[in-house]
Amino acid sequence: MHSSAVFLIEFGAIILGLGLLGRMAGRLKFSPIPLYLLAGLAFGEGGLLPLGASEEFVAIGAEIGVILLLLMLGLEYTATDLVTNLKTQYPAGLVDGALNALPGAAMAFLLGWGPVAAVVLAGVTWISSSGVIAKVLGDLGRLGNRETPVVLSILVLEDLAMAVYLPIVTALLAGAGLAAGSATLAIALGVAGLVLFVAVRYGRLISRFVSSDDPEKLLLVVLGLTLLVAGVAQQLQVSAAVGAFLVGIALSGEVAEGAHHLLSPLRDLFAAVFFVFFGLHTDPASIPPVLLPALALAVVTAGTKIATGYWAARRNGISAKGAWRAGGTLVARGEFSIVIAGLAVSAGIEPSLGPLATAYVLILVVIGPLTARYTEPVAGWITARRGGPPAGPGPELERLPAAGPEPVRHES
Repeated sequence: MHSSAVFLIEFGAIILGLGLLGRMAGRLKFSPIPLYLLAGLAFGEGGLLPLGASEEFVAIGAEIGVILLLLMLGLEYTATDLVTNLKTQYPAGLVDGALNALPGAAMAFLLGWGPVAAVVLAGVTWISSSGVIAKVLGDLGRLGNRETPVVLSILVLEDLAMAVYLPIVTALLAGAGLAAGSATLAIALGVAGLVLFVAVRYGRLISRFVSSDDPEKLLLVVLGLTLLVAGVAQQLQVSAAVGAFLVGIALSGEVAEGAHHLLSPLRDLFAAVFFVFFGLHTDPASIPPVLLPALALAVVTAGTKIATGYWAARRNGISAKGAWRAGGTLVARGEFSIVIAGLAVSAGIEPSLGPLATAYVLILVVIGPLTARYTEPVAGWITARRGGPPAGPGPELERLPAAGPEPVRHES
């Protein structure tokens, strides 16, 4: 009974604190994500007052938060939109991988680490945080912007690339032979392809099966289906986030609108828990020794992500303002980077890799919402100072329907 009371006190204090921080951020017209992370740092390992009784529940809540963030983002688009965007955006995916993975690999070699550590750190710097970016897009009201499908396509390409990358890294860390590594990779690719095929081919049937006039039944079925698919995907070494996203795009019409409305409060709650959980598991004492290389890597890869988003958006006919917004939005790293670094730490590849990855992600997960908000106005100010032409139409024109597939908008 005592442990139950302590759990309720701890978790209640966490939720109350998040609410107050969110209210403060709202008054300042600022994303609450950095505040959530700093709160986690203050009360996590090595912090002011470490939490213990609620740690396991917070960990589960954090996983659910990432899943719900990607589900809600998937609900904004149809399967046809996804396939069309992937066909047109694959060059951006290749540029994204080259510009952002190479700095991580180069840093590993500069620090004297081996090739396996270089492959791991390349993944850490390559993958943007879908969870953070999804939350930032919602907070800034940009889900309907013309550049958002470009950002979404790059994120989806990265998430799907994890279905290839993670089995390769796992095999390298385990020292598995070519045959075992190839079998793991084939299974992962097959599962990802099957889920995508079902979502595109049978999306209407899935929506019909899920549909219900009773909000309670609709909530339970959609949430249960999402968690089930995400769990199966993760068990088969495919990203749970990819599974949740594909469930979202498989749903359409009134089902998607109803699910969006019902799940929005749950998304906000568990997403906040996810960001706190990230901070809770970062020991402040492990950051100073690796701060300089982490900061240098963060500066370089923030620039390469901005360049990636800008190039991809301009390639799709988006104005310079929208292109700068797309680039700034992609900067944040998060959940995938930590997962990749965790694999290497568990395998004992390089003792300093974990702290470096933690410091690097912490820097960019705090800076990411700032670059998403301020990259475009700063670029406009620099252009004006140099006497260049206006960057393009304002945000109002940027929300006009694009020539290609439009995102599906759901009112919440």
